[in-house]
Amino acid sequence: MPRKIDAEQVRKVAKLSRLDLSDAEIAEFTDQLGAILEYVEKMNELDTTEVEPLAHCLPISNVFRADEVKPSLGTEKVLANAPERETPFFKVPKILDDNSGA
Repeated sequence: MPRKIDAEQVRKVAKLSRLDLSDAEIAEFTDQLGAILEYVEKMNELDTTEVEPLAHCLPISNVFRADEVKPSLGTEKVLANAPERETPFFKVPKILDDNSGA
């Protein structure tokens, strides 16, 4: 029989996850996590000796497309919708001050 999860374990996981949970949330998650662990334990009862482990549930082969050179858009098309531009570049706000050391 699986060991039931308690509120103290939920508090520990919440602390590790840096979550500030109320007592009501602790109680709710204790029940929910207990139900999840119960379900997993039921799955452990299944005979999987002849089931091959999977990395993915669907058959997948190489999903990458061929690397082909294609014509680019060109500077004017790329900059057409830019909010600000300083030909032939995008103009962006300065984010470093003179004292940043960068």
